Amino acid sequence: MDEGLVLDLFQQALYHIILLASPLLLAGLFVGLAVSIFQATTQIQEATLAFVPKILAVFLTLVLLGPWLLKKSTEFTTYIFSNINNFVK
Repeated sequence: MDEGLVLDLFQQALYHIILLASPLLLAGLFVGLAVSIFQATTQIQEATLAFVPKILAVFLTLVLLGPWLLKKSTEFTTYIFSNINNFVK
């Protein structure tokens, strides 16, 4: 296994990690921002008001994008297993 192949595999793995995590993180970010603006305008500082909507948004995003996330991770796993002969010298 040469260095170029290792770097390519590592780059693809990082790309897929970012691709799969970004929708969930962005959903939590936008809902958290909206809740923070709501809390700042109404001066309600309830801790559960900050966490529960973010958890629900991430869960809803996971439910809606679950098949796509699973498809992408399955494609990458299939790529890894189909090219396993190239990884071993």
